[in-house]
Amino acid sequence: MTPHHGLWLAEAHTPSPFSFVVLAIIFALSVTQLVSPRLFWRLNRPLQRPFVKDYDATEPSTKGYAVMRLTAGIVAAACLVFLVTALR
Repeated sequence: MTPHHGLWLAEAHTPSPFSFVVLAIIFALSVTQLVSPRLFWRLNRPLQRPFVKDYDATEPSTKGYAVMRLTAGIVAAACLVFLVTALR
């Protein structure tokens, strides 16, 4: 086994368990973003405190949330494809 293989094990060309965990976490976060994009914005409000005077002024528009949902859907689909192909 060579020193660097990333997320794949060289001998059997199978993904490591770590890659499944990472993909599952990314999938869960992207599905949450797809279903409720305002949730992450609300959770991150305290991080804005030093930089923003008015929280409501920085809330994304309806189109902004639509772009977030589109991106989350693409990421969720990609994770699902990676998970399904890795399990074959």
